[in-house]
Amino acid sequence: MFGGCRAHPLLTDLYQFTMAYGYWKCGREQDEAVFELFFRKNPLGGEFTVFAGLQDCLSFLSTFCFSQEGQSPRMGEGEFTTGSESEFIVVNVGFLRSVLPADVEPGFYSYLLNISASDVTLRAVPEGSVVFPQVALLELEGPLAILQILETPLLTLVNYASLVATNAARFRLAAGTDRRLLEIGLRRAQGPDGGLSASRYSYIGGFDGTSNVLAGKMYDIPLFGSLAHSYITSFTSMSEVKVQELATASGERPTADFPSLCREWLARVCCFLQVPEHQTNPSEFAAFVSYASGAPRNFVGLLDTYNVMRSGMPNFCAVALALNQLGYTARGLRLDSGDLGWQSLQIRRTLQSCADRFGVPSFSSVPIIISNDITVKDLIELQHKPNAVDSVGVGTHLVTCSSQTSLGCVYKLTQVNGKARIKLTEDKDKTTLPGKKRAYRLFGPDGSPFLDLLMQDTESVPRAGEEIRCHALHGGKGSLAVTASRVEPLHHIYYQHGQVAVSAMLYALLCEFTEERVSQP
Repeated sequence: MFGGCRAHPLLTDLYQFTMAYGYWKCGREQDEAVFELFFRKNPLGGEFTVFAGLQDCLSFLSTFCFSQEGQSPRMGEGEFTTGSESEFIVVNVGFLRSVLPADVEPGFYSYLLNISASDVTLRAVPEGSVVFPQVALLELEGPLAILQILETPLLTLVNYASLVATNAARFRLAAGTDRRLLEIGLRRAQGPDGGLSASRYSYIGGFDGTSNVLAGKMYDIPLFGSLAHSYITSFTSMSEVKVQELATASGERPTADFPSLCREWLARVCCFLQVPEHQTNPSEFAAFVSYASGAPRNFVGLLDTYNVMRSGMPNFCAVALALNQLGYTARGLRLDSGDLGWQSLQIRRTLQSCADRFGVPSFSSVPIIISNDITVKDLIELQHKPNAVDSVGVGTHLVTCSSQTSLGCVYKLTQVNGKARIKLTEDKDKTTLPGKKRAYRLFGPDGSPFLDLLMQDTESVPRAGEEIRCHALHGGKGSLAVTASRVEPLHHIYYQHGQVAVSAMLYALLCEFTEERVSQP
C-alpha cells in the first residue's frame, strides 16, 4: 500500500506513458475523452457479478499526482481524506526519465509534474451492486492522456475485488442465509495485498467475518479465531498446564482449581458417554484445559487432532462444562477433516444428550464450525443432506478464486471530443459499444429488476409506465417492447472537480443502511 492508497501511479504498464507521450507530442493530451471499464462475461459459470473496488479507485484518484524526487506535492482542496488515505502519493519522475526513450522531450516530464485527476469525472455503479456484462462499472470522462494513464491501476483495483466479492456471494448463496461464513484464507492468498483484498471483499460479498487481524483493524470486519492442531500436539500431559486457578465469570465467587474441575468433568462425561477415560488423549485434554484457562470467554475446541468421538468430543465436553460451572460459555467447536456433515450430526446429538443429562440447556446449541478446503459444491451438497453445521470457514477456494483466476475487466475508449469511437476487431465479441451512454435498471410490478438498459447519452430518459423498445446485446433478433414499473439510473457521480461527490457517498451509505448493497435481480 502507498500512503494509504492501494495503488501507485507507477503501478501501471509502460505503454500507458508512451501513449500519453504520443498524445502530448501531437497536442491531443487535453482532448475530452470518455472511457468505460466493464467485463464481457459473468465469472465462475454464474449469472451475476458483484461490483467491488470503488472505494480504492476513489482513494487512487484523490491521491493521483507526480513529483520530482524529494518533492512532496501540496494537498489541494480536492484531497480525499479518510484516515491514512490523506497522504498524497509521491512518484519519482526521474525514474520515468530512465526508462522512457531518450528522445522523449523534457516538456513531457514537466507536463506530468502538473497533472492530477482534478479534471476527471467518475461515474460508477454503487459498490456492492449486482452487475452484468457490457454495462460499465466505471465511466471516466476527462483529458485523454490522463484517462489513458489511469487505465491499468483502475483495472487492477476492480478486477480482483469484484471477482472475490462475486465468489463470496456464490458461497453465501450456496450456504444459505442462516449459516455463518468465515473467511480464513490469508495464508493461501496471493501475497499480503491479495490477503487483505480477499478479506475486505469477501465481507462485501456476504461473509460474516475473517481471521485476518489487519483486515479487522483496517476495515472493521468482525474477527474470529479458534486454535490449530499444532497447539494441541505441542502438549504431552497435564504437567504442562501451568495455570491452576480460574476466577468465575462474575468474579463474585472464589477462584477454582480449574484443572481439577476439568478432570472431574472428564470422568463424569466419559461415564455418561460410555467412553473409557483411558481412550481419550491426555495431551489433547491438556491443550484444551490450557487454552480455556487463558481464554475462558473465547474457548473453541478443535476436535479432530486424534479421534473426534473417542477423544476430541469427551475432552471438549469436559472442559466446556467446567467452564459453564464457572459461568462461562464455550463459543464453539471445529471440525477440519472427515465426513463433516455426518460428524456434525453425531456431535449435535452428543451435545443435546449432555445438555439434558447435566442440566445445561445452552450446551445443546454450542456452534459447530467446519473447515477443510470447502468449495461452493461442498456447501450445495451440505444443503441437500442432514447436518448440524452452524458456521463454515472458507479459505483457499474463496481467496484464490480457483474456478476462475480473473474477471477479465477491460477499459475501452468510447468517445473523443463528442464523437463516438468504436473498436471492431476480428473477434465480434470484442467489438465495443460506441459513444457516451447511460444505464438504467428496470423493475417489474413485484419490485424485482428484470432488465438493464443501455442508452446513448442523447436519448430520452426512460420513464416508468411507458413502453420502451430495445434490442438484446447478444443472441437476440429484432426488438422487444418492455414496460417498467420503476426505473432507476445505475450510475452516480462519485468523483468530480477533484473531490469525492458527497451525494454519491450518501447514497452508498443509505444502501448499506437498508441492507441493499447486494440485491440479486
